[in-house]
Formats: sequence, C-alpha cells, structure tokens
Amino acid sequence: MSIEHIRSFIAQDMGKVDNVIRQKLHSHVALIRQVSEYIINSGGKRLRPALVILSAGSFGYTGNFHYNLAAVVEFIHTATLLHDDVVDESEMRRNKETANALFGNAASVLVGDFLYSRAFQMMVEVNNMHVMQVLADATNTIAEGEVLQLLNCRDPNVNEENYLQVIRFKTAKLFEAASRLGAILGNATPEQEEAMAVYGMHLGTAFQLIDDVLDYSGDNQDTGKNLGDDLSEGKPTLPLIYAMRSGTTEQANLIRKAIEAGGTDGFEHVLDVIRQTDALNYARKCALSEIETAIEAITGLPESEYKECLMQLASFAVSRNH
Repeated sequence: MSIEHIRSFIAQDMGKVDNVIRQKLHSHVALIRQVSEYIINSGGKRLRPALVILSAGSFGYTGNFHYNLAAVVEFIHTATLLHDDVVDESEMRRNKETANALFGNAASVLVGDFLYSRAFQMMVEVNNMHVMQVLADATNTIAEGEVLQLLNCRDPNVNEENYLQVIRFKTAKLFEAASRLGAILGNATPEQEEAMAVYGMHLGTAFQLIDDVLDYSGDNQDTGKNLGDDLSEGKPTLPLIYAMRSGTTEQANLIRKAIEAGGTDGFEHVLDVIRQTDALNYARKCALSEIETAIEAITGLPESEYKECLMQLASFAVSRNH
C-alpha cells in the first residue's frame, strides 16, 4: 500500500473536509479570506486531518463530526504556520512566497488569530467536552513549544533531550490530538484512545526528525524550502546536536559558531561536518525508532483498511523526500 493508495482510499472524505474548510474560511473581511485561502490552498500534505479521518474510520465511526474536527486540526496547524513564518522571518514555504512575505507580518499574525478562534467556534459545534479538552490542551502545548523553540534559537548548548521536548510540544502534539480525536468520536475504549495518542505522538516526532534531515539533504524543489533554512535561523536541530557531540573539538566549535551567528555563512563547512559525523543517519535511526513505537502502539486495533493506512502512513513519514 502506497501513500497514493491512502490518498485514494480517503479521497471522498478529504473532499468533504475541504468543503468544510472552504465554508468555514468565510469572513466578511476580505483580507482574512485572501490570506486564509492563500495559505490553506498552498499545497500542504493534509496529514493531520487525514489522521482524524483514518482514526475515526478505524473505530467504525459513521457520523459527520470527523470532517469538522479534521478541518479544526488543519486550521490550528495553518495558524501555527502563519505565526512560525513571521517569527522565523521566512520567505518561502512549499515553493511559494510565505503569507508574511506577500501580505506582511501584521496580516499574517492577525489572520492566524482568526483561524485559531474559528477553530474554537467549530469545536463547540461538536458539543463534546472531551474533544474540547483535547484540542484546548493541544493548542496550549503547541504555544509552549513555540516559545521553547524561540528560547533555543542560537543556543548551541541545547541537548538532544531538550530538542525532543520542543518537537513533542510544537509538532507532535497536534498529530497526537488528531489521532486521539477520531478514537473519541468512534467511542474507543480508554486503552484504545491512549494507543492512538501514542501512535500520533511518535508519528509526529518522526515526521519532524525527517524534516530536520531533509533540511540538510533534501532538494528544495521537493521540500519547498531552501537547504539550510534551520541553520540560517540558528535552530540547533538533531543533526547539528549529534554532529557537535560526536565530532572533534574543532568540528563542534565550527557548528557552535554557526548556530550562534545564524545566517548562511559557513553552511558548506557545517554540511561537511554533518556528513563526516554521519549525523543524518543518526537522525534517521531516531526517526525509525519513533515509527516502530508508533506502529507497535496500534497493533492491537481491529483489522481494517483504515488500520493498514495508519501503518503505511507511518512508513511514509520516514521514507519521504518532501
């Protein structure tokens, strides 16, 4: 089963999610519509809403609230992208200009706030306190992760444990919430719901670790980003942390200075150290370990094509080139 099969299998459901997204993006304020539609339609993978659909299907859910919650998850994710790009002063995402580059920082921040508040309006419509608690907790944790990442910028003393905490808060928490939401709608047992949450958390962690790898090895046409963007922003990601830990004193000092300085000067030298220390393979192994944990968590779920898709999605997370 390939990622194309997964997309085909849930295409009808994802079409309904897109309909909800288009409907809920409506605002009487033209700039909100313009910025929201630009970022939503800019070619994202829609993995998080797909997780809601696949999780709900795994537990036999037959209602319509999963379309709403899938859209909620996508709105929260999109709001974080808008705010991220402002904080990081990014100019490119998914091979297109970022919203802040096109519309300005103020518009991006305020439209991100609109998407957050619209997401909370939509949560209320589901009329399920457990759902609201999961999403409210996730949104708060994501914000904490954003601040932790900000504190870590240009700090070469960040260790692997600190960095993984940022990933689990900033990225993996929404994967966890998306996986958990489908289980809640499908009336899963507490044990099954927790299994889905574990799956989502480790899937999201692996997904971000592979993003870290691609920042030093990907093709910018595939990734939609410039190679070395993380280093230019002074982000001490896992390949850099490992290279400093396992390289020579001279190599570690070179990377330390690059993280502290930010920018693109010295990128090729840093890339050489990453290659010499085999740091990318180490990060990939860490991602594979996360995926093994994710898959193990859901082995006890009832057999279905939805479950098979969840398994394949985990494989895709670590084999992708974009």
